Amino acid sequence: MKIIDSHAHLWLKQDTVVDGLPIRTLENGRSLFMGEVRQMVPPFMVDGVNSAEVFLSNMDYAQVSAAVITQEFIDGIQNDSLLDVARRYPNRFLVGGMCEFRQPGFLPQAKELLDRGFRAIKIPAQRLLLKEGRVMLTSDEMMQMFHWMEERNAILSIDLADGNMQVGEMEEIIQECPRLKIAIGHFGMVTREGWEEQIKLARHPNVRIESGGITWLFNDEFYPFHGAVRAIRRAADLVGMDKLMWGSDYPRTITAITYRMSYDFITKSQELTEEDKTRFLGLNAQQFYGFTDLVELPYIKNMSE
Repeated sequence: MKIIDSHAHLWLKQDTVVDGLPIRTLENGRSLFMGEVRQMVPPFMVDGVNSAEVFLSNMDYAQVSAAVITQEFIDGIQNDSLLDVARRYPNRFLVGGMCEFRQPGFLPQAKELLDRGFRAIKIPAQRLLLKEGRVMLTSDEMMQMFHWMEERNAILSIDLADGNMQVGEMEEIIQECPRLKIAIGHFGMVTREGWEEQIKLARHPNVRIESGGITWLFNDEFYPFHGAVRAIRRAADLVGMDKLMWGSDYPRTITAITYRMSYDFITKSQELTEEDKTRFLGLNAQQFYGFTDLVELPYIKNMSE
């Protein structure tokens, strides 16, 4: 079984502002995050640099063949560094570009990103509910971008606000652009009321659900995340296991668990079939994102074994 991570992050430095509040890299893996100091990455990442090389070392040890690198406004726009990552490690990473969607005029940015070689565009749509007014996913400029992406077989990676707040907009986008490939993140914000409405979007042929962040959403329960497994089974009942993909939300999640633990609660579960595990952990993502030449990684014993 080849494992693919459908939701991870890389950045060189956090230095941005979200909702008027600063987010900046400090030291020992910490960041100033919207008014408080948070452990953003593990403390051994002392300089706060969340590099491809450190991630690859985690991937290799955990036997994860490839990863989709997504973006979020809280990390700042990382397009230049991510394009360099994709060029250096073409068989290990698919990277998504991100525009300044909080202001009009992003369409030329999106076109430039795809012209430069990005295969996906990321929208952190939960960040578009601005104090000064909501940015609609169905605005004229957004719809122009989606049509343009559809024509070029680009992938839309999107995280939605809790519940069904943006589901109606997504339905309109899917109807207008039925060939647009869409990956919805955070497993529909699975621990929030109304999460199943996001999952149901995957009843459309070209829509998938990825589970980036599912371990932090079930952090109160913690490992081995039985509630998360039950949620995966419920989502499979709604849309089919072939529409679901595993994602870690690396590196934020590994401040609480190891990288391998972000998926091995699936491999150890007795509630999922072997076919379910194969599909959820890699095969669905391989088919959806078009990964080829996936590396075969050996199991390496650790010093506790």
